[in-house]
Amino acid sequence: MNHTLEADSIILEFGKKRVLQDVYIKSETGKITGLLGRNGTGKTCLLNVLYGKLIPVNYSVRVDSKSQLTSTRQKNEMMYLPQFSYIPKSLSLKRIFKDFNLDFSGFKKQFPEFDKYYKTKINKLSGGERRIIEICVILLSKTKFCLLDEPFSHVMPVHLDSIKRLIKKESSKKGIIITDHLYEHILEICDNIYVISNGKTHLIKNKNDLVTLGYTTSLKNSQ
Repeated sequence: MNHTLEADSIILEFGKKRVLQDVYIKSETGKITGLLGRNGTGKTCLLNVLYGKLIPVNYSVRVDSKSQLTSTRQKNEMMYLPQFSYIPKSLSLKRIFKDFNLDFSGFKKQFPEFDKYYKTKINKLSGGERRIIEICVILLSKTKFCLLDEPFSHVMPVHLDSIKRLIKKESSKKGIIITDHLYEHILEICDNIYVISNGKTHLIKNKNDLVTLGYTTSLKNSQ
């Protein structure tokens, strides 16, 4: 079954500063949606509005046309990967995969080097290894939508292609929204890309729009 997440009419202010206004964004099953913007434009804020962690002055967030009127989001509807570590470091991989009701055998097919860590506490892993676990827990969860904040920025280059393949695979079953400063990966895997500029979202038609909207001055790194 296909599902749709839509948000519009978002006005977010901190004191006298208006961060977001006239925002629209859409995610749907089978598609990867990218969210780009320069530092401080409100990308993480928008993800937090979608997830219900941040309540703006005005907003409309809908899942399958049903308004999300409270800050509560059910895990079977939406999962959120924050920039910071969210899994307690005292837990082992075995406990993490059990608690999230995930299949470790499927995970180790993607990342066989983690097999030796099955009974290891996550605090014994490197920061990049922990990030892979955190990304996969969100992506592999039984949910309609995944919101990923900076999934590429803290992952070792050797694992980037594996993460991108997993994102593409899971997008066949859920809608995925990604924001990341490593925008060349966003351009590579996303079906639709929004850029936040002057508090508004703009659905880009081609890569040149990134220059027009002031996100970057050159596309030489994305060729």
